[in-house]
Amino acid sequence: MRSRTIVTAVAIGAESLVGFHRLITRADDDDPDVVVVGRAEIGEFIELPAVYGEAIRLLREGLPVSAVERRLAAEQDVEIDVTELVEALTELGFVDSVDEHRLPDPSADVPRGHFPRLTDRHVSWIFSAPMKLAWLLVVGAALATLVVRPDLLPNYADFFWSEYVGFTVLVNTAMVSVTLSTHEMMHLMAARSLGVPGRIGFGTRLHNLVVQTDVTGVWGVPRRSRYRVYLAGMAWDFFLMAALTLLVAHVALSPLTKALFQALVVAVLMTIPFQLQVYMRTDLYYVLRDLLRTRNLFDDGLAYARYLRARTIARLRGRPCPIDDPTGELAPHERRATRVYAVFLVVGATVSLTSFALFAAPIAVVAFFRAIGAIAAAFDGGPVLLALDSGLLLLIEGAIQALFVVTFVRNHPRWFRWRRPER
Repeated sequence: MRSRTIVTAVAIGAESLVGFHRLITRADDDDPDVVVVGRAEIGEFIELPAVYGEAIRLLREGLPVSAVERRLAAEQDVEIDVTELVEALTELGFVDSVDEHRLPDPSADVPRGHFPRLTDRHVSWIFSAPMKLAWLLVVGAALATLVVRPDLLPNYADFFWSEYVGFTVLVNTAMVSVTLSTHEMMHLMAARSLGVPGRIGFGTRLHNLVVQTDVTGVWGVPRRSRYRVYLAGMAWDFFLMAALTLLVAHVALSPLTKALFQALVVAVLMTIPFQLQVYMRTDLYYVLRDLLRTRNLFDDGLAYARYLRARTIARLRGRPCPIDDPTGELAPHERRATRVYAVFLVVGATVSLTSFALFAAPIAVVAFFRAIGAIAAAFDGGPVLLALDSGLLLLIEGAIQALFVVTFVRNHPRWFRWRRPER
């Protein structure tokens, strides 16, 4: 087999033959005259006029640049600069070679997706009609059980199944970690059922440490199919809570097992309100983004909020606004949605951070000093078990906060980049 030399740049001429990496090309969900083109491996997708999509198809069939231009001019009565198109696609990492000269592949710098051998053949059955029916039956049976047995409704007291708070938090954290991992695995399996890669990792949302699944490649499938990926995690949460409720209600369990199941129901239930906070990138945010038919609702909304802040300050100072309205180039429906969302984003984030400052942070600080006091008291003859319990609490919460800091710094490197002072 003849190898091809990898070059960093290559001239594109009229007779050049262009080779592409594996591309996804589909019609836009809203505009038949637009196509979506991208590479799932690097998470890069763009929208192009349909005629450019046809140009890419002809290039992939082996036609040289000039032949593609003549073909489009004859068949569609349009003149496009295919050379310029190829140059743009090369910068995006879509072009593999030009005239048998290999180009650098940006996918080499992109972390590989997790469980690469997992394919739609392995997981499609999870999202089949029979499984959806089974899900409905389990959730429906659990709701009916709660109507008959209201004593099984989740209560905050169920969380504390032991008098030792640190030990309780340790076990509950372990159980929640497992179900959170399954939640994210459901997102990944839903993506794989559509032929999309995914990668699970840690992230931050305001002051929250979260586990998240990167499925940027889902842009390569139609909108109605993307909802499967967005909602798969919450579907698992409701199924788990329903199944545990049915077990507690109808199966003879030991008191400890029953208490642990009820504690897990409460812990999982506590994650649902977080998903409703769509002023962050939660699962339901992505549902909202697609329902509103917007492309980048969060970033556009944040940019518009910054514009409003700059405009307000400029007016107070009697000066013109230094930046332009970032929503000016959006489609009318997207512009309206973004402007409304920007207000909701600012209000929601403000309320969330204020609540954290007034309640969550003080509670954590008080718990920390109480735990330190219990440990110190043990050296003066105080209860040893209470000291060990307090040590467990500090260990767990300390590890979570340390992981938050590490994740935040890693995801925002430019905020913490050291700069040498000028001389």
